[in-house]
Amino acid sequence: MKLVIGNKNYSSWSLRPWLLIAQNDLPFEEVRIPLDLADTKEKILQYSAAGKVPVLVDGDVTVWDSLAICEYVSEQHLEGRGWPADTAARAEARAISAEMHSGFPAIRGQMPMNCRATGRKVPMTPELEKDIARVDRLWSDCRARFSAGGPWLFGEFSIADCMFAPVTSRFATYGVSLSDLAREYQQQVLNSKAMREWVEQGRQETEVVEADEAGA
Repeated sequence: MKLVIGNKNYSSWSLRPWLLIAQNDLPFEEVRIPLDLADTKEKILQYSAAGKVPVLVDGDVTVWDSLAICEYVSEQHLEGRGWPADTAARAEARAISAEMHSGFPAIRGQMPMNCRATGRKVPMTPELEKDIARVDRLWSDCRARFSAGGPWLFGEFSIADCMFAPVTSRFATYGVSLSDLAREYQQQVLNSKAMREWVEQGRQETEVVEADEAGA
């Protein structure tokens, strides 16, 4: 497999499938294309007509979009283990992953992922407060109802954890206060080996995307 990603410091969409592959120790080649440069689009178009990262190339198969890549990897390389085995838990995991995929516009817009930054503060709008409260509730509810004592949202690591991993980084960057269960989950993600590797490599990058340097 070849996974085409953007900057590790900024690219939340790239992190999601990368984390699924890395956490499961699957062999793959990483192709990093820095974002927001004059030749960024041209380089990405060599892999996908969508012109966006991430892109997965697996033999003759090309998959774009983070969630679609995660689904493909789960089916083709993990025997479906990307999702919980229990029917109810699997349905919940898919639902919250889809909600993350298409929702939370205030978090996306006002709190861009920035692994290098710490202690940033942004205005706390009502829309942002609502998004944060919803994430906190989802994390807490899933841990309480489905984890069965395991450290991840559904006990074992799943695609749902990948979908929310960038949010754990965002909340760390901007100092978001969370409930006890949600904070424990955030630390579980941030302290995992694969996530620490991604963050450390992101911090070593030198490119700056001004649009993602939010807060002060």
